[in-house]
Amino acid sequence: MVIISKSTLNKFGETHPESKNALLNWYQITKSAEWRNYHELKSSFNSIDAVGNNRYVFNIKGNQYRLITLIIFETRTLFILFVGTHEDYNKIIAAKIEYKK
Repeated sequence: MVIISKSTLNKFGETHPESKNALLNWYQITKSAEWRNYHELKSSFNSIDAVGNNRYVFNIKGNQYRLITLIIFETRTLFILFVGTHEDYNKIIAAKIEYKK
């Protein structure tokens, strides 16, 4: 997959250093993946949630953190939209979050 905005992960890892290894692991798995649909994505990340509007929520580090992505399977492109604590995640609407340049 082509991953847009790895810098979002890096910035979050700077303020939450205990998340770095889990985010790096997610990144490495995702970068090498060639998912064509949700079913293939689910085979890599069993706890993935589809929340609508092509948004997918990943549990990171035993569900301590949440990562929201926009995935366009046809072009093998994934946009990182949000990474935060579970508490931060509860304050947003995952299906409506937009990509910020």
